[in-house]
Amino acid sequence: MDMEEVSISVFKAKCLALLEQVRKTKKPLRITRHGKPVAEIVPPSPVVDRAAWIGSMKGKMEILGDIISPASDEDEWEVLRD
Repeated sequence: MDMEEVSISVFKAKCLALLEQVRKTKKPLRITRHGKPVAEIVPPSPVVDRAAWIGSMKGKMEILGDIISPASDEDEWEVLRD
């Protein structure tokens, strides 16, 4: 993916406008110094509504079997052997 690049001096002069450009276009921007990358500005991730997320799977799962007891017999555990 080709990313737009701007020099650090241009970024310093146009910082707010470039940040707004990234927000609007959702395309990242690479900041360079002497032609070498020093930083990348990326659009923010979508905001997750945690209140809606917690408990969102309630009633959609079913537990089958015993989830408390060990998966294997205790006599098979090497740690308990003398």
